[in-house]
Amino acid sequence: MRWTLKPKPELSKVEALKKALQVDDTIATLLIQRGIETFEAAKTFFRPSFEDLHDPFLMKDMDKAVARIETAIEKGENILVYGDYDVDGTTSVALMSSYLKTRTEFVATYIPDRYDEGYGISYKGIDFAHDNDISLIIALDCGIKAIDKVSYAKEKDIDFIICDHHRPGDKIPNAVAVLDPKRDDCDYPFKELCGCGVGFKLITALASKQGKTVEDLTEYLDLVATAIGADIVPIVGENRALAYFGLQVINSNPRPGMKAIIAEVKKDELTITDVVFIIAPRINAAGRMKHGNHAVTLLTETDFNLAAKYAVEIDEFNTDRRETDKQITEEALIQIEENNEQKGFTTVVYDENWHKGVIGIVASRLIETYYRPTLVFTKSGDKLAASARSVSGFDVYNALEACSEYIEQFGGHKYAAGLTLLPENYEAFKAKFESVVKESIDANLLTRELRVDMQIELSEIDGKLMRILKQFAPFGPGNMSPVFMTQEIKDTGYGKCVGEGDKHLRFTATQSFNDKIVCIGFGLGVKIEIIKSKRPFSAVYSIDENHWNGNISLQLKLKDIKA
Repeated sequence: MRWTLKPKPELSKVEALKKALQVDDTIATLLIQRGIETFEAAKTFFRPSFEDLHDPFLMKDMDKAVARIETAIEKGENILVYGDYDVDGTTSVALMSSYLKTRTEFVATYIPDRYDEGYGISYKGIDFAHDNDISLIIALDCGIKAIDKVSYAKEKDIDFIICDHHRPGDKIPNAVAVLDPKRDDCDYPFKELCGCGVGFKLITALASKQGKTVEDLTEYLDLVATAIGADIVPIVGENRALAYFGLQVINSNPRPGMKAIIAEVKKDELTITDVVFIIAPRINAAGRMKHGNHAVTLLTETDFNLAAKYAVEIDEFNTDRRETDKQITEEALIQIEENNEQKGFTTVVYDENWHKGVIGIVASRLIETYYRPTLVFTKSGDKLAASARSVSGFDVYNALEACSEYIEQFGGHKYAAGLTLLPENYEAFKAKFESVVKESIDANLLTRELRVDMQIELSEIDGKLMRILKQFAPFGPGNMSPVFMTQEIKDTGYGKCVGEGDKHLRFTATQSFNDKIVCIGFGLGVKIEIIKSKRPFSAVYSIDENHWNGNISLQLKLKDIKA
């Protein structure tokens, strides 16, 4: 890893904020690094409010979407709520269908089959709507590139409302309304909503016509917070407020399906990190291993006993998913070694038997070993399908766009995308992708960067600092948990490797006679010799609380150490 210490903010700004907030240098510096330079900005950051949310009607086409849905409700039209099979898609469908069912009984849901239909809006889904006398489809977390599908639906007298957050192509689908803050012609102030976030803005707009406010819709925010965490969107601006209040719902009064998942994992209070690593994988496992409908059924169930039964099933899907992605990752690593492909600028692997539902996870796992823009392909019908993942700072979506001559279909974000291509184009695409990345990537980006907020002494770490740092949450892109560096520390003499295969490192650090704090470094067992050398070393870490036998103590969660 290369350690990068963030530049120190201007001293005058630090002093001004210290005075305004009555805080120390550390807190003032961390806030300014996050763009918070005034008392008012700090108040918004530390005390999120529903007033921080923008008027939904600022989003282009919101008025058209609301008018069309109101007409459908008044006339008793059949409405189909359609969403992708991942967490953002299934939570979006659960949110929109749950809300609409409080207004009309004529609501159905549809999640495409990952293997039969693939990502996004499908002709099969439109045919399902036509066969069931559905005249309005509300698509969530997909549809921004579905030009032909929307036209096909129009021929069958089916209207579309699209709620998406992915980048549009050159053309916008000819739908009744296309809600997407990333549209070039949309002036909505916040561009980083997830699909479920766009859906929430739509139900906020609908509810406002009945004299209700966002505070009357808090019961839906457990879904929104889960989608925000799972889709790795920046937790700033509106997303911060939505995640903050959503976590409150998750921890105090979650819907039965969410409560059932939490009961399975037996944890008292969940953070956004827990949402990402505990709730989201289970919801995702349904679409990966079986069908996304299972996730929607769980998230919309109102009877806790039934929800608990569904949660057990989903937990089993997640166990299967873990075993499958572990096996495929091992096979992919062998393929890379055997083909001597670890020396290029990209990682591209393919096996026709790999499970399509886990190739995105496998791509992320491969990046942990070979830090390169990565594509994992498998067979999907008569085509090849891939999941793409990228390294920090490199836009894999743009790289795929540069290879579009070989691609049938693609979509996604800067760091994660999906694509399909014809088998005969695989080798040409692979060569082109390597070439594009080689020509456009900064070589430094191929070494994992560890960004450090600031350097502090161990003596500065105390309960007061931790209490304030906890208020920086929820953490995520745009507001990561603060990372510190301390130099010239030593082990008190009892450091050791712990865990299966001695993979982890545990020791007590000291900088002067009185400063002692326990450190845990997951995956850092290989660095045991650094602390055994008796010589001072440097550490990069976040500050954490260790809960044990009813006691709470501070500890350092190590990210790296260097002699």
